Amino acid sequence: MTPVTRQPITLAVAQFEDIVSRGLQSLIDEDPNLRLVAIDVVQDQLSSMMSDHRPDVAILNFGSLTSPGALRDLHAAFPDTRLLVLANNPSAAECRQVIGFGATACLAKSAEARDVLHAIYLASRGLHVLPPAGMSVYEPSGPAPLTAREADVLELLQAGHSNAEIAGALHVGIETVRTHARHIYRKLGVSTRRELRPPI
Repeated sequence: MTPVTRQPITLAVAQFEDIVSRGLQSLIDEDPNLRLVAIDVVQDQLSSMMSDHRPDVAILNFGSLTSPGALRDLHAAFPDTRLLVLANNPSAAECRQVIGFGATACLAKSAEARDVLHAIYLASRGLHVLPPAGMSVYEPSGPAPLTAREADVLELLQAGHSNAEIAGALHVGIETVRTHARHIYRKLGVSTRRELRPPI
């Protein structure tokens, strides 16, 4: 019987601060089950890199994304690539927002190496990873992703627009905006607009 050879998990890493980038590259290079296909990819080249390399997991710097919608767009364009987002000290609510936009995992940049490795392996299998309380892990049956329209409403809510302004901008009724807002609150586990501040 021939042994089963496992294909390495392919990874692409967006542009990060130098120390974070070097740490991620070293961490990936030291693990024989991981293979780095791209590193230090700037925001405006993420789509073409993902199209060219089709990595299993892309590690993204939330601080360099132009908007939360950019994360949603990447997820929609490359649904087979798991998105692991690293951010500066994200709260549980902020991580739920990131997951709601299509990420598979959300961790603090200050996470320990073993936690990042653990998140890479879990994300590659489609399991969601959140950092609070020592890193909570749950199956995809967790928070439902936001719909495209809910994501639009969320961005406008985060920008401080009223329900009437959002209704006008999206050409829908105020009650429709209220319904979307209720769904967003439920999916992200928040109860007020104040908790919807832009992530990280």
